[in-house]
Amino acid sequence: MSLSPQFLDEIRARTTLSTLIGKSVKLTKAGREYKACCPFHNEKSPSFYVNDDKGFYHCFGCGAHGDAIRFLTESQGLPFIDAVKELVAAAGMEMPAPDPRAAERHERELGLHEVTAAAERFFIDQLGGIEGAEARAYLKRRGIDEGLQKAFGIGFAPDSRGKLKAALKQFGDGPLVETGMLISVEGKEPYDRFRGRVMIPIRDQRGRTIAFGGRILDTGEPKYLNSPETPLFDKGRSLFNIDRASPASRKSNRVVVVEGYMDVIALAKAGIDEAVAPLGTALTEGQMERLWRLADAPILCFDGDKAGQKAALRAAERALPVMAVGKTLRFALLPAGKDPDDVVKEGGRAAIETILSAPKPLMRLLYDSQVSAIDATNPEERAGVRHHLNTLAGSFADKLLQDEYRRSFNDLFFDDFGWKKRDREAVGEAVRLSGPRGDIRLYHSLARSALYGFFRFPRLIVDSADALYRVDFGDDLLKQWRDRIVNAVIDRPELEYDGVKSILEASDLAKALQHDMRRDLRFPWIIDPNGATDRLTTLVRFLVEEQELAAELDRLNRRAIEDTGLDDYAIIEELRAEIRHRMQLLREHGYQLGSGEPAAANG
Repeated sequence: MSLSPQFLDEIRARTTLSTLIGKSVKLTKAGREYKACCPFHNEKSPSFYVNDDKGFYHCFGCGAHGDAIRFLTESQGLPFIDAVKELVAAAGMEMPAPDPRAAERHERELGLHEVTAAAERFFIDQLGGIEGAEARAYLKRRGIDEGLQKAFGIGFAPDSRGKLKAALKQFGDGPLVETGMLISVEGKEPYDRFRGRVMIPIRDQRGRTIAFGGRILDTGEPKYLNSPETPLFDKGRSLFNIDRASPASRKSNRVVVVEGYMDVIALAKAGIDEAVAPLGTALTEGQMERLWRLADAPILCFDGDKAGQKAALRAAERALPVMAVGKTLRFALLPAGKDPDDVVKEGGRAAIETILSAPKPLMRLLYDSQVSAIDATNPEERAGVRHHLNTLAGSFADKLLQDEYRRSFNDLFFDDFGWKKRDREAVGEAVRLSGPRGDIRLYHSLARSALYGFFRFPRLIVDSADALYRVDFGDDLLKQWRDRIVNAVIDRPELEYDGVKSILEASDLAKALQHDMRRDLRFPWIIDPNGATDRLTTLVRFLVEEQELAAELDRLNRRAIEDTGLDDYAIIEELRAEIRHRMQLLREHGYQLGSGEPAAANG
């Protein structure tokens, strides 16, 4: 039914919001508004306000906000059109004339709801009868007491092809077939679909029974049998226990998704009512949208075996194209071979809460699923992982989510297979704080350049670590940078990623400083590993030799001051002149290194 904005505005204008909300919430006058403890979350001090003049409510605790229609849909779980009808009736108005076909469909659905409600009553009666003894014993073994049976409307379908049909004969075969209660085969009489099964009603958000799930008592197949899709039951949009989970999720601020009915009932037994389950299918986009209306980050709690992990991954990948900013999924995987009922039996609510309280983020589940299956020493397989992770990030419709997931995937990948994030950040900070300045010395520039080079080609450190530790960088940042590089290679000898590129991509360096890094690199930016080996060896040799000559010159200077003998002084001065000449030649060679052109041999 199509309702005009004008009609909806008229409903809001005729509804006194405080009167509507006051029927279920104790309101206190607060100036021109009313206040109360919020009906959508647990609180002790009032943070929920109702403003009749503006026609809206708002909670400063949980952010709940809306008008009269929204209040009915959120607090009572009413569909939008039913909330409107309730307000229309209270305001003494009339609904616009419906489309005849829509009206006919609505009337038919009302009749079908009567069929499923009657079927539920029949199954409950059968559970309490003589034929229900085996079903009662099964429920007792599962720890499902009478309170849970009543809460979920659990019943029993006798092992008969015609008992339900006979009990509900007043409806006729047509509606019974249309609701999936009977199976119709051409040329044969329709017969009962559910036989010899514990029956569990599937309800819509308003608590109306729309379908059933049946659990067989013997060893036959299938173990679980659901109603077929009907005018009432859309399997891809329905969720088991949505009627009980909706109000519970508003109090707990979470919703938990498990694999089946018995898992939901097991959690209810532990006092966790905000659990739902898909109905014999993988979690669909339509079901995810319903979950996100209840909580921004639903928790998927699946079995820890391979099937459960596969179901979790399938749901994760299916969620990406329909996920909006601010929405996500989380994953609480159970121990292998355990289901929620096992966990609750062994450790009670505390055991399952421990698992639910530490769910794995969506991004981490996607990443781990790709990395865990590869040979980490194989570069082709690592490249395949990066390609697939990039594809997953591109599955989001939202550009911001694409960018953030790519960034997160890259951080995790380089933490595992390249330079760890803390190393990249530390080097980036060293680059920033020790960056080239107008008065930079050649020695300092070449020292930075050597560190750049080893960060870019980390495997070369193995043969140069001793020489690097002989270099006195004269700068604490450069020393820390050197230690970070050497320790990383010792811990992770397989490192081979281009570290300089990693800094440029992962750190927040200004563009000028990024350019500075490239300019200050004292060998060509594009260079093969063999060329890098020669250049880095030469750089380190220059640094060590420069340092040794400077130390020797300093020693001779001290001797010249301490020894006043003319003969000795002449000898010392001759040695000093020789060292100064060697230093001059070395620095000329250093300037050649600093040009970025191939260096000649140091003669």
